[in-house]
Amino acid sequence: MRALRAEVDLDAIRHNYRLAKQQKPGARAVATVKANAYGHGAVQVARALADEADAFGVACIEEAIELREAGIERPILLLEGFFAADELPLIDSLRLSTAIHCEEQLALFASYSFKQPVDVWLKMDSGMHRLGFFPERFVEVFALLQRHPGVATLGKMTHFARADELSCDYTRKQWHTFSETIASLPGPVSASNSPATLGWPMAHGDWLRPGLMLYGISPYAESHPLADQLKPAMCISSEVIAVRDLSVGEPVGYGGRFVTTAPTRVGVVAMGYGDGFPRQAVDGTPVLVNGVRTRLIGRVSMDMLTVDLTPVEGVAAGARVEFWGSDLKVAEVASYCDAIPYELVTKLTRRVPLFYKG
Repeated sequence: MRALRAEVDLDAIRHNYRLAKQQKPGARAVATVKANAYGHGAVQVARALADEADAFGVACIEEAIELREAGIERPILLLEGFFAADELPLIDSLRLSTAIHCEEQLALFASYSFKQPVDVWLKMDSGMHRLGFFPERFVEVFALLQRHPGVATLGKMTHFARADELSCDYTRKQWHTFSETIASLPGPVSASNSPATLGWPMAHGDWLRPGLMLYGISPYAESHPLADQLKPAMCISSEVIAVRDLSVGEPVGYGGRFVTTAPTRVGVVAMGYGDGFPRQAVDGTPVLVNGVRTRLIGRVSMDMLTVDLTPVEGVAAGARVEFWGSDLKVAEVASYCDAIPYELVTKLTRRVPLFYKG
């Protein structure tokens, strides 16, 4: 059996969720498990948090259905709302919460007769300019939904564009726009994604929305005292499947991108872009072989990649290779791949089996 595997530490995810909630005692938190829990397995992550998560956040109704069919009973929020009228009966029957962010959704929602009221989060575009009602329209729409018999709790939400930039004033500007607009409106408030949860306490509101941080990945490029307490939840590893000893001047891999400048021991590893490892990874991308830091050399292939074994003593086929985890942060690897950590964890393919502990 191919040795490539992803090990997911569910205790680490619980720790990271609790760290999020510690930032504002008394606040509740939506555990964001969209995109298959950022590649970590939505059902298993939701089950691990089922006894303590206040709610789960997903991107679409298909992701919500998966959780309900797996027995998850906690509230589930459709972070982007619904995409078509035929989803409204499912929202009704599955007892889902939904965002409403545009006139089209508002019209569809207003025309549907719910069997039981559902929780609604009205979204404001406070400056990201992606989804949401502009501030000048927001109060009017809020009043319309207040009168709708299908609405149980009506909350206010927004999303920050630059909360990961702690020295940038744009988050403060967005929060001012949002908070000024909703000042006279009742109901809960939600604005804080992972970077805002850890770095912008003024914007915590009533509901936090931790996403990336749940999986132990810092939302910041630099060190941060709270983000440094996160525990990485995923470790990706495989094995060396072949060893080559090359002399000076020998090319390695497709296109001969890497050429040896000294006698080099090359390890071929069972991992490639068909598994989700970025093809754009450059020579020098760090990996760990038997716990020793070394580097990727040559282009990533569909099923294999090659690493420099020269710094590692006594390596043979079967040696363990770690691509990211507690000892090699995914953010560092991403920086060599013209990518962000979100991409690396969410682009893992089904060829990478997930194993759980905790």
